[in-house]
Amino acid sequence: MQGAARWFFTFAVLYAIVGMGLGLKMGITHVHDQIPTHAHIMLVGWVNSALMGFFYHLFPVVGASRLAYAHLLLQTAGTVVMTASLWLIYSGNTAFEAGAGIGSIGVLAGMALFAWIALRQIWKG
Repeated sequence: MQGAARWFFTFAVLYAIVGMGLGLKMGITHVHDQIPTHAHIMLVGWVNSALMGFFYHLFPVVGASRLAYAHLLLQTAGTVVMTASLWLIYSGNTAFEAGAGIGSIGVLAGMALFAWIALRQIWKG
């Protein structure tokens, strides 16, 4: 695995560890206030990043492109800002709602860029 694929999959594994740790913490303490944060880390972080990493692994030329690295930066920054903001919001600090919105826009922009990259690749003649 190389290029953006390596980085996407590395971040995916890190998100999985953080998400599972948060889930374990909620289970042990019986305080489930972070369920939305846990869900976003696991789905947007772990699942999306792993799937994107596998795509770039299947298409290594695309995964080595500047566009793939731009996608990596956008997706990763958006995911980190969004999930960190969610954690702060569900910890009682609503001042970070704007951060969640900004991170969400980054994630959406990253997904739109990925859709363009992936669909262009699989439909090229």
